[in-house]
Amino acid sequence: MIVELGHFALVLALSVAVIQSTLPMWGAWRRDTRMMAVGEPAAVIQLLLVAFAFAALTYAFVVSDFSLSVVTANSHTDKPMLYKISGVWGNHEGSLLLWVLILAVYGAAVARFGSNLPDTLKARVISVQGMIGVAFLLFMLFTSNPFSRLDVPPMNGQDLNPLLQDPGLAFHPPFLYLGYVGLSMAFSFAVAALIEGRVDAAWARWVRPWTLAAWVFLTIGIALGSWWAYYELGWGGFWFWDPVENASFMPWLLSAALLHSAIVVEKRESLKAWTILLAIMAFGFSLIGTFIVRSGVITSVHAFANDPERGVFILMILGVFTGGALLLFMLRASAMEAKGLFAVVSRESALIANNILLAVSAFVVFIGTIWPLVAEMLLGRTMSVGEPFFNAAFTPFFVGLALILPLGAMLAWKRADASRNLRSLWGAALLAVALGGLAFAMQTGRSALGPVGAALGAWVVFGALTDIWSRTGRGDVAERLARLTRLPRADWGKMTAHSGLGITVFAVAAMNAWKVEDIRILQIGESFPLGRYEVTLNAVNEVQGPNYVSTMADMTVMRGGSEVAQLFPEKRIYPVAGMPTTEAAIDYGFLRDIYLVIGDPQKDGGWAVRSYVEPFANWLWGGAILMALGGFLSLSDRRYRVAAGARKVAAAVGVPAE
Repeated sequence: MIVELGHFALVLALSVAVIQSTLPMWGAWRRDTRMMAVGEPAAVIQLLLVAFAFAALTYAFVVSDFSLSVVTANSHTDKPMLYKISGVWGNHEGSLLLWVLILAVYGAAVARFGSNLPDTLKARVISVQGMIGVAFLLFMLFTSNPFSRLDVPPMNGQDLNPLLQDPGLAFHPPFLYLGYVGLSMAFSFAVAALIEGRVDAAWARWVRPWTLAAWVFLTIGIALGSWWAYYELGWGGFWFWDPVENASFMPWLLSAALLHSAIVVEKRESLKAWTILLAIMAFGFSLIGTFIVRSGVITSVHAFANDPERGVFILMILGVFTGGALLLFMLRASAMEAKGLFAVVSRESALIANNILLAVSAFVVFIGTIWPLVAEMLLGRTMSVGEPFFNAAFTPFFVGLALILPLGAMLAWKRADASRNLRSLWGAALLAVALGGLAFAMQTGRSALGPVGAALGAWVVFGALTDIWSRTGRGDVAERLARLTRLPRADWGKMTAHSGLGITVFAVAAMNAWKVEDIRILQIGESFPLGRYEVTLNAVNEVQGPNYVSTMADMTVMRGGSEVAQLFPEKRIYPVAGMPTTEAAIDYGFLRDIYLVIGDPQKDGGWAVRSYVEPFANWLWGGAILMALGGFLSLSDRRYRVAAGARKVAAAVGVPAE
């Protein structure tokens, strides 16, 4: 009964979404306040209906209702409860329902918290959100219904993909979708502004918090996915330029560019057309990511589905929304005249450089991701684009971004004195060069990647610290420290996020440059050197898990005659799914991780063992956490909330406040 009600709730949600997408837009065109007012309750009702449907599907997974095909294909009675729940979104149909739920959450949020938006703009934003909801509800109900029944329910299910039975993957998709779908708000604001023919400082102030929230959630989601790949796949790496990894990285780069370009619109009334275009493209790349994951055009451990018909439906959604928005952009481009003038050396110019580098970086990733598909379709050739291409093509642009970041953040608006800001940054530059030199002196026979990464990361971090210290003005240290505590949270958020980026840059370089890797066949009781450590394989045992059988190795790590860690890497077999997984054993440390993987048994009685010393691995996750924390700090600043300052701005531009 609950399942039928959930299905019925989705059908009702589609009907409500149709109303939400039409009446407010029509009312805004006619300036009819009653029709515009329909949008708010419609957005809330749609959220309640989709939330009920999602709860009904969750209930079906929890009680193992195998009359539903999606439960049968992705669950099992012996599966731990955490993975029964995460199994709801560990498949195409359920994850699509989660997508629609988050879309409804954002639509209801702007209805609830956008009370100070102009009535027509708010109505149009809610309407565009409703249109996106209609498209995805149709997609789900006609091609990917999570409530599809089986004629003859089996006694048990086929179990969830073992790779997804992990805490990291339980939380990774929800955060990623909060970011993916959150960019729909920037898209809706952009389309609504194009329809109204008005893009100004007030619009930029309204759109920035939604974009920042989406960027923060994308950061967390990408970091969780990277961490999962690091410890679960057993490949000894954190990023593999997998197409699905790239599908989330491209919107992250474009949303970061959008955040910075919106600042220029807000402060200087410039870059209006570019900012609108970024808002359209950021959500467009989210839809491209959805296509990559769900169409079956690529092969990936992350992919949800391999149904080309579904891919065609997603391409239609992409074409309608992105193509329609770009057409509207072309028609309205003349209404987005820039007002603020600025010199070549200015904060505006630095932010333009920032945007160019981020956008080109995203384009490079897109070309590398899509080229194998293009080559197969047009040239009839099967080929792959791997790490060497991405490292060579992407890295220079990101290095350029890191180089200009500290100086650009300190330049004045309109016209700046670069020499004055460079004098303020000489200490940061000196420390960066010193750390790079120290890294170069300590390494032997290795590439320059490590020292360059150390210098670049230090330059970004110390530049961010210099920037926030410079905001305290002049005076003695005590006075400046007192002023430091009174700085807006947005300033602290910017410093924290930029520092997190610097730490991440350093960690990526360190892990690529200084990793120690060993692959060998090892007999029981045999030892081998691993960098400064010695690793011994003590035993290999068969262990029964809750829903798997594990081959577990017992390994000891020594250094200088003292035990550092005892680790137990595993190779698991899930009998129901008939699929093996690798469970790396990791001794986490502040400066390094020791990473051990047990492989297959050999004919001579030995075991394949892969071992790594991963330098500064935890600094990578720490940098991502700092970036997300910086975003949250900025969001907590009252100036960046949706309603903050809107009444004052609305009055200034002649729009009646509510």
